[in-house]
Amino acid sequence: MYSDKLNVQILVSLLIEHQISHIVLCPGSRNSPLTHTISQHPFFKCFSIFDERSAAFFAIGLSQKLQRPTAICCTSGTALLNLASAVAEAKYQQIPLLVISADRPPAWINQMDGQTIPQQGIFGSLVKKSVQLPEIQNDEDRWYCERLVNEAILSLSQHKCAPVHINIPISEPLFQYTASKLPAVKAIKLAFTQRTICDPEFVQNWGKSQKRMILVGQLPPNPQLERIIEQISRQWHCVVLCEHLANIQNVNDVITHFDTILKVSDSSKIHQLKPDILLTIGGHIVSKQLKKFLRNARPVHYLISESGEPADTFQSLRSIVEGEPKRILKTLCESIPDVNNETEAIAYKTQWNSLQDIQIKKITNTTVPWSDLFVIRLFFDNMSSNAALHLANSSTVRYAQLFDLPPNTQVYCNRGTSGIDGTLSTSVGFSILHQGITYVIIGDLSFFYDMNVLVCRYITSNLRILLINNGGGGIFHQLQGLEKSPALAEYIAASHSVSAQGWIESLGIGYLAAKTETELQQCLIPFTQTKAEKTALCLEVFTDPQSNEKAIKTFYEILENKIHE
Repeated sequence: MYSDKLNVQILVSLLIEHQISHIVLCPGSRNSPLTHTISQHPFFKCFSIFDERSAAFFAIGLSQKLQRPTAICCTSGTALLNLASAVAEAKYQQIPLLVISADRPPAWINQMDGQTIPQQGIFGSLVKKSVQLPEIQNDEDRWYCERLVNEAILSLSQHKCAPVHINIPISEPLFQYTASKLPAVKAIKLAFTQRTICDPEFVQNWGKSQKRMILVGQLPPNPQLERIIEQISRQWHCVVLCEHLANIQNVNDVITHFDTILKVSDSSKIHQLKPDILLTIGGHIVSKQLKKFLRNARPVHYLISESGEPADTFQSLRSIVEGEPKRILKTLCESIPDVNNETEAIAYKTQWNSLQDIQIKKITNTTVPWSDLFVIRLFFDNMSSNAALHLANSSTVRYAQLFDLPPNTQVYCNRGTSGIDGTLSTSVGFSILHQGITYVIIGDLSFFYDMNVLVCRYITSNLRILLINNGGGGIFHQLQGLEKSPALAEYIAASHSVSAQGWIESLGIGYLAAKTETELQQCLIPFTQTKAEKTALCLEVFTDPQSNEKAIKTFYEILENKIHE
C-alpha cells in the first residue's frame, strides 16, 4: 500500500517511468509519505543516510558510477540546506542529481510554524530547474503536477547534466497508506538529434595549424572517446594533454606531466611550447601552471561543450562547438583532409614528448623523504590495477598528478567546486556499486569533516581509505608568504593532534597505522591486496607539515636542476 497523497503518487510514478531507480532517503516525518511509497515499490534501490550533507555526496558517488541520474529525498526545514554544497558540486561537475524535498503547505511558510523555511527556489542558480508541485484538488492540478515533474526530470540531462530541485508540499495527515497502486501517468521523453556537422571555420583552422593541442579536462571513463583521441593524435600529430581526472590512459604519447614541465622550463622553452590552436573537452583542470601558460599563449581556442555554454578559461575562446565530444571528434577525423607536410607538427609533438620523458626519468630517480609526497608515491607503486581511485582536494589531488597510475585506474575527484566536504561520502556511494576495489586518498581535515558517512550500513569490504594525517591543513604551510602569519598553525591550518583510530575501530572497520617507511610498507600489503577482506580498511599515515614543506620544495629543486641528489 502507498501514501494517499496524489502528488506523491504522481512523482513516484514518473520516477519509475523515467527510470530513476537509485534514491537516497533521509529520515524525517514530513517526507515520510515519499519515503514510504518509494521504499515499498520494488523498482527502487533505496539507501538510508541520516546526515543530509553526506547523503547528497553519497548520491553523487552513485551517479558517478551509474552514469545516470540519482535522487535524494529529505524532509522540510534546514535539512534541505544541508544539501547545498553537494548541489553546488553537482552543478559544476555536471552530475544529474535530483533533489526531492518535502515541505509544509505554502500557507504556513513564515508563520512561525515548526521546521519551516522558504524552500521554493532555495538553491537559486545552483540548479538548472526548480519546481514546486501543487497539492492536487482537481484535474488541472493533476495535469500541472505531471507537467512540472516531467519538466524537472528532463532538465537533469537536457543539453548538459545538472542538478534539479523538486519541492513538494504535503499537508497532514501524513501517515495514511491507503492506495493499492500508483496512478498511470504521462511521461514526456526527449528525442535527441544527432548533429554531425562541424563548424567549417573550426575544420579549416585545425587543418592548417601546425602546433595543435587537445586538452582533456575531467571526464568519466570512456573507452570509445579514448580510441577517437588516439586516432586524432596519430593522424594529426597533435599534443594531447590530460590529468589523471580525464581518465585517458590508453592513448600513446599523452602528456600527463605538463604541470611539472611548465614549472621547471625557462621562458625560452615555454615560448616554444605554445600551441597555435587549442581544442578543449571535459571539465575542470587542476593545474595552475597550465592555466597561466595558456592564458599567456592565447591560442585560437575551440571548446567542445554539450551545453554550449561559454567557459573562456584561457581568455582566448574563439568558438564553441556544441555537441557530444565523442561525436564531434569523430566528425573532425572524417572532415579534415590529409595534409602532406606535417614536419612542424611532428617536431612540436616530439618536443613535448621529449620533455615528458626527461621529467619522468627525473621523478623516477628522485628520492623522496618521509612526507605526504612519499606516501602517495609508495601507495601508487603498490596499488592494484583496474581499481577506482577517489582523490580529495587540495594537496592530495595535486601530489597524485606527479606520479603515474597503475593501468586502467578510474579516477574521480569533486573538482566541481573543489571543496573540503564530501570526498569520503562520494567514494562510499561509488564503492557500493563498484565491483572492484575503491580507494580514496584523503587528508585529515577532509576526513573529519565527512566522517559521519561511515556510520551508514552500506560500508563494503572493497572500500580502502588512505588517510594522510598531517595534523591540519597541510597545504597552507606551502603557500608562499603565509608563513609570516602568526595565525597560520592555529587558525588558518587548524592544527590538531587527533587520530581517527577510535572512530574507525568503533565502527568495525579495519584499522592500520604507519608513522615510518617500514610501517607503511608493511601496512600496504593487506591494504592493496585485491582478495576479499572481511571489512573495509582504513590506513592512517602520520606525517608533519614541516617535513612536507621541505620534501616538496626539495623535489621541485631537483627537477629544476637547482640541486642534485
